[in-house]
Formats: sequence, structure tokens, C-alpha cells
Amino acid sequence: MSNLGKTIRIYLDDGNVSGIRHGEIINWTGQAVCSPRTKVAQLTNWEEVTKPGVYFLFGEDEQTERQAVYIGEAENVFERLKTHRTTKDFWNEVIIFTSKDENLTKSHVKYLEATLIQLAKEANRYSLQNGNDPNLPVLPRGDRASMEEFVLNLRVLLGALGHKLLEPLASKEAEKTSLKLFLKVKDIQATALLTDEGIVVLKDSLIVGKTKPSLSSGDQKRIQTMIQTGIIKENKSGSYTFTQDHLFSSPSQASAIILGRPDNGRSTWRTKTGKNLNQLDDLT
Repeated sequence: MSNLGKTIRIYLDDGNVSGIRHGEIINWTGQAVCSPRTKVAQLTNWEEVTKPGVYFLFGEDEQTERQAVYIGEAENVFERLKTHRTTKDFWNEVIIFTSKDENLTKSHVKYLEATLIQLAKEANRYSLQNGNDPNLPVLPRGDRASMEEFVLNLRVLLGALGHKLLEPLASKEAEKTSLKLFLKVKDIQATALLTDEGIVVLKDSLIVGKTKPSLSSGDQKRIQTMIQTGIIKENKSGSYTFTQDHLFSSPSQASAIILGRPDNGRSTWRTKTGKNLNQLDDLT
């Protein structure tokens, strides 16, 4: 993604940050309309949502308690939302992306939908509620380039509206700019990146197979969810392995879950040279 700065403008329809919002990036033809489910009916007179576009339905996966999303496309997004209000129950917020001009066609939005679903799967931040993977339609070379640029700006604006759905947890850029950390306690070894969002434990890191009674009930529940969703898998030795990169809110939460007991992650996680996070703070 480009490192160039961007200016974003957000309009609050009723002055309420949780109400209907219109977002745009200056000098980009795309636009976003964000609405809580309870106010979707008020979009009737918004011509911005009656065009071809893509949309995201956000809510919670009741089984895993993860954030959930459904990604769709339509020639008239508002008409499609009328159907989803009666057929899909999980969502409580929608974000719609259309164009300020008339250049988005049915083929374009189908291309966007297929691309966005793939990006969401790769990032794996949310539980994806789509049942099928749509095929990527064939577009002329110039149109493909335009849609890829549309996706780049959409990712930025979607993140600014509160959903980092499409952002990889450990991108190549993150690996270059983030602090790499290591944890080693007996046979358990893990590697992580300290990022602006928290700490990302990297794929193939290990986690103990049996937790201590002192581990909090919340962390016990997180481990069970990680098993159910396939984020960690059991090894023959009885320990577990991360099957993918996974974000934790703090170093201590990550190390406690990995070690199966309460732990001060700022002492346990260390750099390649052996300094822990407390020591790094003392140097600044």
C-alpha cells in the first residue's frame, strides 16, 4: 500500500458519530456511506446508495463471538439491503461503497466483490459469512487497474471508518517496521511482531497443551475459541501450533495464553539481543 498521505472527510448526517456517515478521500471518485441497521430505512433518499456498488454487513458470529462480516455487490445497493434486513440477522452495521460518477458497472462491482472477499480471507480478522467464493470476472486491462486502485482507497477509508477487515496482520511492510520478539519457556517457543495494534503472534509458534487453573476464565475461553476456529491445532506431543498469524491486545495476554498461566509479557517477550520490553522502555 502507498505511504503517501491521504485526506479523509467524514460527514455526520445528524451530528452523531454512531449515526449515518458519509466518507470520502479527497481527489478520489469513490465514496462510502455507513449506517447502523436501525437507520437503514433513512437511506431512502440517499442517491449515493442506489448506484452499483459493494457493501459490508458487520456484526458478530454468535458461535465464535468473533467480529463477522458479509461482503456483497449489487446494481442498486439499497434495494439489496431491503432483502438483507429480513434474511440476515447477525449484522448491526452496513458500509456501502459506490462511485461519485457513473463509471462503476455490474462487471466492476462483481470484480470488487471477488477481490474483497479474497483479501478478507487472507487477513482473517473477521468471521466471513459468505458461503461461496465468487469468480473473478474478466475485465479489460485498464479496467482491472482502475479497480485495483479503487480497492486500495477503499481499504484506507474502511479502516478510517473503524474496520481493518482487509489489513494483513503481518504484512511485509509490518515486518520491516515492527519490532520482532521471541518467547522461549522450556519446550514452548513463539515469535511475534509488536505493532501499532498490539502484538501479532506468528504462524508456527507453539502454545502449551494444558493450562493452569490460575489462567483467567476469559483467556481459557479464548483458547477454546482458537481451537474451534482452527487458529491453533493440536500436535502429537499435546501442545498446539498456531496455523496463522494472530493478533493479541497486549504482550501479557499473548504470553499468558501461550504459556497457559498468568504472565507478565513485558518481561517474557525478548528481542533477538535478549532485551525484554521493560528494558527497551528504560532505554528511551
